[in-house]
Amino acid sequence: MSDARPCPFCPVKDREILASHPLAVAIKDSFPLTRGHALVLPRRHVASFFALTSDERFAVLELLDRAKAALDAEYAPDGYNIGVNDGAAAGQTVMHLHVHLIPRYKGDADDPRGGVRWIFPKKADYWSD
Repeated sequence: MSDARPCPFCPVKDREILASHPLAVAIKDSFPLTRGHALVLPRRHVASFFALTSDERFAVLELLDRAKAALDAEYAPDGYNIGVNDGAAAGQTVMHLHVHLIPRYKGDADDPRGGVRWIFPKKADYWSD
């Protein structure tokens, strides 16, 4: 599927940068699911996590830690979901790799068990009869 729209992450803008590295950046999500929802992305335009160089992977993982520390200090969440939609079949809509760092708070969902498994609701609940 071709998309004529420009990449919203190229070039990386200075909007609400949480942490920066020469190869990657952590920013606040423009459409946050929860308070503090952040994205970590490589500076190079690449669609897949599996296309990252080892140095870029290290930078992304380092920034996940640094962004988490910043979010802990600002929002004190009770947990996190970390996710990557890699490929259109996995729900990726912006073809510039971005790792979601989603702070979670007690009471933000009726029953948070299963976390990311809920992308397939019929399979998510494996603990009930």
